[in-house]
Amino acid sequence: MKLRKFIPMAALLLSGVVFSSGELYAQVKKKEKSCSKKESCAKSCSKTADYGKPSDVKANDGAFKLIPLKYDYNAVDSYIDAQTMFVHFSKHYVGYLNNLNKAVEGKPQAGQSIEQVLKGLDMSNATLRNNAGGYYNHNMYFDVISPNGGGQPTGALAEAINRDFGSFENFKKLFSEAGAKRFGSGWAWLVVKDGKLQVGSTANQDNPLMPGMEISGQPILGMDVWEHAYYLKYQNKRGDYVANFFNVIDWNRVAELYKEAK
Repeated sequence: MKLRKFIPMAALLLSGVVFSSGELYAQVKKKEKSCSKKESCAKSCSKTADYGKPSDVKANDGAFKLIPLKYDYNAVDSYIDAQTMFVHFSKHYVGYLNNLNKAVEGKPQAGQSIEQVLKGLDMSNATLRNNAGGYYNHNMYFDVISPNGGGQPTGALAEAINRDFGSFENFKKLFSEAGAKRFGSGWAWLVVKDGKLQVGSTANQDNPLMPGMEISGQPILGMDVWEHAYYLKYQNKRGDYVANFFNVIDWNRVAELYKEAK
């Protein structure tokens, strides 16, 4: 039983980023605790784990800073489990950030915004490409998730989706396919380009701000389809994760990003 628990956790930790032995990691999972009889009929009635608070997370000093989570690890537990959120944020995201700061130390990119770094990227620089992309992409991913998410957009964003995709349901189908059909690891995107909305996907930690991508524009919604984003809860059922991601999208935040990108 212990071996079965270890294997998916090991796979999650090993996917996405190779961390150096000297890397600072923000938190260590605390011991599991069993629920009391009083809690046995509650929502989290089986074993739970105390992962601490996202606000406890620290990263190495550098040009780029950690953007804190706006919610607890278990805030969207029905759709993205607390253990995945904990590892995704405090391990993978922090790893990309630390490696990005190492890559730009003493270089002109250290004085640029992350968007400037991505737009001017030398795509042959794999270290900067992977870690700058990983930092930007995860900032967006965590930013557009909310425990009060779901439903449909309203206002100008809803009008734009209806204009450019025909309907919200058609947009949802296209965005879901972009994530579900991306071979291997990558991202699905909703972007603004020349005033119009487009959907597409990129591989690995690439994104639409980088030169030469198959989809380009200003991202306003990003969905991570690396296995580390969903494997503990969904295993190989990426389609289920993609479907449930719509239950956590903060459309108010996406609408703000749309307004800024127009």
